[in-house]
Amino acid sequence: MASRAPGEAEMKVETLSQPVSLRDGTQILIRPMDPEDGPALLEFFRALPEQDRQYLRDDVTKEEWLERFLRRIDYQTLVPLVAEHEGQIVGSGNLYRSAYGWTKHVAEIRVSVASAFQRRGLGTAMARVLVRHSISIGVEKMVIHVVDNQFAAKRAFEKLGFHQEAILKGHVKDIYGHKRDLVVMSNDVSHLWETMEAMVADYSPSSE
Repeated sequence: MASRAPGEAEMKVETLSQPVSLRDGTQILIRPMDPEDGPALLEFFRALPEQDRQYLRDDVTKEEWLERFLRRIDYQTLVPLVAEHEGQIVGSGNLYRSAYGWTKHVAEIRVSVASAFQRRGLGTAMARVLVRHSISIGVEKMVIHVVDNQFAAKRAFEKLGFHQEAILKGHVKDIYGHKRDLVVMSNDVSHLWETMEAMVADYSPSSE
């Protein structure tokens, strides 16, 4: 079988690797995830507090999840990033989109950060890298899914300019089997980029 030529998204992914400086000066490397990072990524998710994993869509602590995730990576419909500090993964960020069809201009970002690195600007820095990549591959709209009682996350997205589009009643179950409403929020990518640029004006999240 003939090998497939790399697509535009795959070629652009090389530009995603960059060092960043958090608000407290801590140096982090944000880079595309490599399949060899699989075991370290699993260790990262297993180390997250249960409350941080409570509403994730998959059980990210299982080997089966990791195998499915690695098979799905194609840098078109799934662009995975990791944040690395002193040889350890301290953050995971993914961009999900459709390669074809009527929603290929829409994408979703999911970011998880280790407890010790939360509220230090790492999540924003990773999202910023993914948003910039989204613009470069033609994404026009960003969609976020938030469970109804994730008040801090909802406020954070509102500060970025996201607005509520819909509420899906009883749409998700937490790890205890309790049903919760799912809030769908969206934002224009260009507007989101401008907002994120303003948010990081007081510190430098990249070496540019």
